[in-house]
Amino acid sequence: MEIGLRALKQICDRMGMSQEIDSSPLTAEVLSGLSPEARAVIAALVQYYERKLAIAEERIAALEDRLNSLQRKTPKNSSVPPSSQHPHDKPVHAPKEKSPRKPGGQPGHPQRTRPLIPSEECNEVILLTPSACRQCGTELSGNDPEPLRHQVWELPEIKPLVTEYQQQRLTCACCGVSTCAELPSGVPTGQSGPRLIALATLMMAYFRLSKRRTAAFFTMLLNQPCSVGHVVNMQNLGTSALRPCFHELVEALPQQAVVNIDETPTKQQTHKAWLWTFVAAGFTVFGLRLSRGAGILHDWLGLAYEGVVGSDRARMYFYFQWRQWCWAHLKRDFQAISELKGSAAASRAAVLGRQLLEVANEMFHHWHRVRDRTLTRRGFKRHANRLQGRLYLILEEGQRCGHAPTEATCNELFTHFDTLWTFVDHENVEPTNNAPERSLRHAVIWRKLSFGTQSVAGSRFVETMLTVVETCRQQNRNVFAFIADAVQRRLQHQPPPSLLPGS
Repeated sequence: MEIGLRALKQICDRMGMSQEIDSSPLTAEVLSGLSPEARAVIAALVQYYERKLAIAEERIAALEDRLNSLQRKTPKNSSVPPSSQHPHDKPVHAPKEKSPRKPGGQPGHPQRTRPLIPSEECNEVILLTPSACRQCGTELSGNDPEPLRHQVWELPEIKPLVTEYQQQRLTCACCGVSTCAELPSGVPTGQSGPRLIALATLMMAYFRLSKRRTAAFFTMLLNQPCSVGHVVNMQNLGTSALRPCFHELVEALPQQAVVNIDETPTKQQTHKAWLWTFVAAGFTVFGLRLSRGAGILHDWLGLAYEGVVGSDRARMYFYFQWRQWCWAHLKRDFQAISELKGSAAASRAAVLGRQLLEVANEMFHHWHRVRDRTLTRRGFKRHANRLQGRLYLILEEGQRCGHAPTEATCNELFTHFDTLWTFVDHENVEPTNNAPERSLRHAVIWRKLSFGTQSVAGSRFVETMLTVVETCRQQNRNVFAFIADAVQRRLQHQPPPSLLPGS
């Protein structure tokens, strides 16, 4: 009975109710005079509230850990974008000693100037000859074989090239039917030529101007009368000319040996949407869809895709047989675990996080040597085999560390352990998913400026232009020349150009 009373007082102490217990008439003598049923009820209540208090304390500790992790989230330990961190919030390093050197170029630094072009390539050459000596005033004559050359670059006044086609309509003297001359092949029915359409699409898709600012650019700088509606018409013409090139790449995706995939949220009108990117060896395909589910992957790669997919650890990628999880994401997760503070379980998890971070850093060190050709792949495999064994033991221990989020992470990585090391045995697979993240960078900035698309046609324009722009960048092709050629071919009813590698 004394044990039950003491346990009840301990619970009340932990709940801040010690004064009520001390001043209450509940004593050992009172408890001994109670019936066995009453004492059993009191003992059950003590056990019940002990369990409730233990659960509450665990929940409080978990919430405190979560709050601390949210407060410490940075681009280095989470998927928070770098742009979300204010420059003043970055850690301030110890002040360095002020350098004695003055700002700007230092003594001995080679001068960088624009080289002069040959005189024959200049639009105009003006010969300047002094008439008299600057000291005594004597009249001067002759020519300098090596004059001081000074070239001035200027932007010419831009005047659009306007071609007028006069379609005569003649009436037949025999039957009285009038016949109008047709436009030559390749002449657009609208007022915009191929290069003007290509420039309009690039102003919006590559230089990220709005339709209104694109119209203003045409009017102010190109002396081309333009309205927002005219820009929309050119956008639709450019999209229709480039869609066959887009579909050609989509059809080629399932035949690629390695495809890296990523997605980012966006908007289509008032609906939430996702912009997908599929990066292959020689081209990139974008798709803007209203779903983030695995069905999108089935549509693009098919149900029987046998290549390797590089991605993050999102669930929709799990149905692929061969996968490579991104080590850059893992490193951020390991960094977050290593920064855990608070409870004893969090401290144990932090130790494991630092060990996981050491494995990731060593792996990247050796991988960078492979890329620099200072380490062979055979040598890298020896290091990778050793790191695999070390990581296996750490993840095994992490599943019993007592910190629930860390245990879940370690359990997931332990269950899909082979997915971390696919790149070791496949030549063309990278350990990170950086390629699609780099390809999405331009698209994310565009999305922040435009707030998504306002129609299905706008979504098709976005995915088509992003595909063409990024693929031309990968293949080191002039994107403006490619778009102008595609538009010209469509006007002439010719097959479209190809964006496939080697075409």
